[in-house]
Amino acid sequence: MTVFIAGLFFSWRILLFAAAYLAEKIMPFTPRFPYADLFLIPSNLPRWIWGFANFDGVHYLTIASRGYQAQYTQVYFPLFPAILKYFYRLLPVFHPLVSGLLLSNVLFLASLFLLSAILRPDIQENRLKWILAFLVFFPTSYYFGSLYTESLFLFLLLLSFWLAKKKKWFLASLAGAAASGTRLIGIFLLPALLWQYMDGKKKSTLLHFLKSPVLYLAPLGLIAYMSYLYYYFSDALYFWHAQPVFGAARSGSSLIFMPQVVYRYIKMFADIPVSQEVFWITFLEFYLTLFTIFLLLVARRQKIYLSWLIFAWPAIILPTLTGTFSSMPRYVLVALPIFLVLASIRNLKIRSLVLFISLLLQLVLTMLFTSGHWVA
Repeated sequence: MTVFIAGLFFSWRILLFAAAYLAEKIMPFTPRFPYADLFLIPSNLPRWIWGFANFDGVHYLTIASRGYQAQYTQVYFPLFPAILKYFYRLLPVFHPLVSGLLLSNVLFLASLFLLSAILRPDIQENRLKWILAFLVFFPTSYYFGSLYTESLFLFLLLLSFWLAKKKKWFLASLAGAAASGTRLIGIFLLPALLWQYMDGKKKSTLLHFLKSPVLYLAPLGLIAYMSYLYYYFSDALYFWHAQPVFGAARSGSSLIFMPQVVYRYIKMFADIPVSQEVFWITFLEFYLTLFTIFLLLVARRQKIYLSWLIFAWPAIILPTLTGTFSSMPRYVLVALPIFLVLASIRNLKIRSLVLFISLLLQLVLTMLFTSGHWVA
């Protein structure tokens, strides 16, 4: 399995660089985000490398170098840029951008090994290989190889579940705390780990619940960041209230529920010409969100790890409460049960076709992303 995972990872990485290289040759760079001229182009690296730091990547580089001096960058949680800052100090020979990409890729490779370690006792090797392949070649999995929080968060998520499976609750809780300091949805490891903790008790009582280290440690990352925001900016929820500034019709002051969001998207499909790129990005957001919800429903019927579902459901629903499915093609990457469901497709030809289409879509989206087009 070690050889398979390593081969899968390096094949994926080569394909992504190839797609980015092709994009550099045939597509102009049209940045739809700020600071490309400050952090990316001056790196003197080829676009097929620095293109993987587009969009949020430049904000993480900003925070890593200057802290939260730029207004509204508080929407980005602090752990990833903090690690990026110190990782660069360990590897000062590299440009900070290169250090960040190395960090993301190493963490993703480690995540693949962790996922394999968690699933191997319960799942046959052939199906396990398919699960890993669906994760690696999912349409938006190029974010795991980009200067984004995706690889760090996936690593902490899997580390937490792996430690919980080994009944190492204190360490699992610390991993959960780190996850909640990386992204807001990390807080949903709290109910997931608590359920797993209580499920292992023969007689679950209130005392067992109150004695769990999960209850006190898992939320600490989020609590620490909220305390920081309140102390320095007088708004503990600044990360939520600043959401509308970043566009995509997000709401930072009220909750908008799924039916309303679906209705909004149906109206957009009627108003946006099919010939425009924005139509297809909107379609991708709509389709992958609803498809993920469908797969999670199937995962429950297949009795896939309940703790994973307890985490996945609120992690998927929460971003939609801002009134949009924007970025959802990226956010669904944390819904781990969907990859188990895809790998369980019985017909080999259909399963192979789904994986092939997924890979082709990933390469197209990589070309767009590294050329400065908004994808997710």
